[in-house]
Amino acid sequence: MRSFTKAQMEDVPVIMRLIDEARGIMRSCGNVNQWIGGYPSEETIVEDINNGHCYLCVEPDGEIVASFAFIPGPEPTYKEIYEGQWLDNKPYYVVHRLASTASSHGVFNDVMDYCMGVAGCLRIDTHRDNVIMRHVIDRYGFTYCGIIYLLSGDERCGKCRPKVCTRPVGLEL
Repeated sequence: MRSFTKAQMEDVPVIMRLIDEARGIMRSCGNVNQWIGGYPSEETIVEDINNGHCYLCVEPDGEIVASFAFIPGPEPTYKEIYEGQWLDNKPYYVVHRLASTASSHGVFNDVMDYCMGVAGCLRIDTHRDNVIMRHVIDRYGFTYCGIIYLLSGDERCGKCRPKVCTRPVGLEL
């Protein structure tokens, strides 16, 4: 069974390797417009770690197979949503910057199961061209809510998966 832990500064090289591998997977599937221009940068990852938002998914043998940002809302870019609406206004967490090895299967479900167990109410977004991520998001039961725009102006498909929260959102993880 995979475990989850907060990333530490010494994990940055592994996280950057995961991001490069995920970027390669995206490119091989025709998604050439997401994670461009050096995003996510090492500075972004360091900021996530410093804020306590960067997590690792670890195999029983200790191999780190994924990293992701798990951030309590509100997410500033989710304030306005176009061509739709969020399902509710409950407190939520956001999952960003999910990156995994190409050989690790089932990581998305494991990450979402972990996040749902902690927060219960999740929102996520992805690039229209990210066919793999759109597929796993839909398969996990997220509902399409509309279009959001990043601070850069880039468009993303916004989705959410609310449920009755099992614990109050905002608890220290």
